[in-house]
Amino acid sequence: MKTDTEDNKNIDKDMVYNKTVKAGKRIYYFDVKKSRNNEMYIAITESKKIVSGDLLTPDISFKKHKIFLYHEDMSNFAEALLQVIQYVKERQAPPPPREQYREKKKEADRSTPDEDDSLGI
Repeated sequence: MKTDTEDNKNIDKDMVYNKTVKAGKRIYYFDVKKSRNNEMYIAITESKKIVSGDLLTPDISFKKHKIFLYHEDMSNFAEALLQVIQYVKERQAPPPPREQYREKKKEADRSTPDEDDSLGI
């Protein structure tokens, strides 16, 4: 009988290359793996952090979505992805850097009066 550790070692042996992209509450994993017949494929995973519960005892979980991209589909996939990216770039202004989002939120938090202050307490 295999243990979890043995299964994890087998999974890691299949990994050839990986790249991680952190994007706010999301993380994208691009993993190049080898199948049993030594053919490479790409596993793309989106992992999103979900926080629920109250402030004292938050419940943190991750919602994951996976796409498997096989060698015979890579050219068509890459071409379509580049076309879609170009379409968006031509029609939408670039988003501000993430730091600006954080600064705007801090400013909004500072300028919003506390509930006690608005009651004159």
